[in-house]
Amino acid sequence: MIAHLKGTLLKKMPASAILDVNGVGYQVFIPLTTYYELPELGDALSFFIHTHVREDALKLYGFLSEDDKNIFETLIGVNKVGPKLALTILSGLSAQGLAQAVSAQDVARLNAIPGVGSKTAERLVLELKDKLAPLAPSPGTPAASNGVMSDALSALINLGYKRPAAEQALKTVWQNGPASLENLIKESLNILS
Repeated sequence: MIAHLKGTLLKKMPASAILDVNGVGYQVFIPLTTYYELPELGDALSFFIHTHVREDALKLYGFLSEDDKNIFETLIGVNKVGPKLALTILSGLSAQGLAQAVSAQDVARLNAIPGVGSKTAERLVLELKDKLAPLAPSPGTPAASNGVMSDALSALINLGYKRPAAEQALKTVWQNGPASLENLIKESLNILS
C-alpha cells in the first residue's frame, strides 16, 4: 500500500494532481480544499495517501495533513459513503466544519453538500458523532459561531487567498468581537490587502 508520496507537482486540477516522484507520475485525487493550498507547478510537494483498491481500479487519494487523511478514512467507513462522496464532503466542509456540523446535528448543512441527501446526512450525524467529537470546536471559539467563520474562510480562499493568511485575518477580525459574515469578509479583505 502507498501511504505517502513526496515529489514535484507536475499538474494540478480541482479534482486531482499529478505528482512526479523520481520520473513516475502519480495521479492523486484530492478534495477542493487541498487544491486551493497546492504550491506552484514544479514545486516540491508531499501527500499523505489513502490507497483504494477495487477489482477494476487502484486509486490514490491525497491529503496535505495526516488528520485530513484520517477523517477521509473515517468518512469512507460510514455505510454507503465511498471515496468519491467522501472527497465531495471534504470539498464542501473543512474537517473542523464537518465535526461542528455533526456535533450540532446540523443535517441541513450536510444536506447542502452536492451528493449528500437527507438520509446520508442523518447517517453521517449518527455514525460520526462520537468519532469526530474531539475535532468539534468548543462553544465560544470563533469556529463554533454557526459556521460563519468557515463560510468566511471559504469565501476568502475562493477569492484566491491562501488558507493560512485568510485564517489569520479572520482571527484578527474576530478578536474585536463576533461579526456578521459580510463584516468578517469585508474586514478580512482590508487586512489582506
